[in-house]
Amino acid sequence: MTKDTEIPDLPTEITPQSKDFGRWYIDVVRRAELADYSPVKGCMVIRPYGYAIWELMQQGLDRRFKATGHVNAYFPLLIPESLLMKEAEHVEGFAPQVAWVTQGGNEVLEERLVIRPTSETIIGVMYAKWVQSWRDLPILINQWANVVRWEKVTRLFLRTTEFLWQEGHTAHETAEEAQEETMRMLGVYKEFAETELAMPVMDGQKTESEKFAGAERTYSIEALMRDGRALQAGTSHNLGQNFAKSYEIKFQARDKSVQFAHTTSWGVSTRLIGGVIMTHGDDGGLILPPKIAPYQVVIVPIPRGNWKETVLPKAQAIRDELVARGVRVMLDDRDSQTPGWKFNEWELRGVPLRLEIGPKDLEKSQVVLARRDTRVKAFVPMEGLTPHIEQLLATIQQALLDRALAYREEHTSQADSYEEFKAIMEGRPGFVISPWCGSATCEAEIKTETQATIRNIPFVSTDATGKVCLRCGAAATAHAWFAKSY
Repeated sequence: MTKDTEIPDLPTEITPQSKDFGRWYIDVVRRAELADYSPVKGCMVIRPYGYAIWELMQQGLDRRFKATGHVNAYFPLLIPESLLMKEAEHVEGFAPQVAWVTQGGNEVLEERLVIRPTSETIIGVMYAKWVQSWRDLPILINQWANVVRWEKVTRLFLRTTEFLWQEGHTAHETAEEAQEETMRMLGVYKEFAETELAMPVMDGQKTESEKFAGAERTYSIEALMRDGRALQAGTSHNLGQNFAKSYEIKFQARDKSVQFAHTTSWGVSTRLIGGVIMTHGDDGGLILPPKIAPYQVVIVPIPRGNWKETVLPKAQAIRDELVARGVRVMLDDRDSQTPGWKFNEWELRGVPLRLEIGPKDLEKSQVVLARRDTRVKAFVPMEGLTPHIEQLLATIQQALLDRALAYREEHTSQADSYEEFKAIMEGRPGFVISPWCGSATCEAEIKTETQATIRNIPFVSTDATGKVCLRCGAAATAHAWFAKSY
């Protein structure tokens, strides 16, 4: 620890996953220069390399949002206390995490302001102003923003007091449209996670005790990390008319009656970066899926002889051709570091593909390509190199998804008895599928006794007819997916 800031010193080595997965994670985040601790307790600094990953995630999501008819807007960071208090269940759900502003300049405020933990309240007030008729619906708005939740225990990217996210907020004429929107956006999240992040997720409905405060129904996508813990990677909420009634979002319907709108909200955050790290990383550091890697290819020239007159121009030409094809490339031609140092550094930072080129490679008209995911190296002819690299990046993307899927399958168990369930939950169990009666009491007792929570009831869950609850023995209503989680 440094005395002045009490921020932990930068690790010089990465702790092996098998020794301490939590320490490994923090070591990778800091050594790969994704984020660092700030002097503000619970808040992180996202460094340029980490922010570049977030920007690529933003771009991928934003394209999908706009393709489904959504537009971006921005709402205030500060929310008057009186607005927040209008929705009682919502307030109760967020009360322990709310940060308050009580003074502006030298003046004590007449009304306290909340730093937004989420924006349903302020957006609800604005929608009430904008909606008069059924013709004003639907409203399909997303915002990219920061939020503050006063967390007691924090971990870089996974849970911080301030974090970045997107939050979609929509208003609809009918309950059916709102439900369709809720499911559509959950599907967008699932497709994005699997296509762009190579992170397989299980989509399903949250239990009553796990749903968003003030929602009628909450749905989530759940991913499995390499330490056997689950990560909630995104949520989509059908808010029904709860917020519309609290904030007077009403309209004249087609039959001239006055109706309350049906609203939804949905969001993912910078927590996804933590998910990518823990889904794919190894003892060498990051392994980034090509689609979200700031650099998809790093070119390392081998400095021998008059390499700046021979090797470097060819390396630059290869870079330019790849960039012209839309490949993100880093040409590391620094004199200050050896090739071996560069190999280790870019492996640590998870660049999917390394291209080595030296004088002998020029003579043979070839390069060396090294995959980060498998560490396999191959000699590849310069002729046709660009399309070969493009295909190899696609292969790596799919291989990472396949590997993560295989890991999830290997770490998903079925347990019908509570004793078997508890035995599996020791150590790093992964997902455990068990019959459950639907009782919040049983759910809470299982959590207290095993630390396992119901992640969701998957849409593909098998029928529980004839099964009994693993905790109380009553008739089961569903097969729930349990896991220890972040």
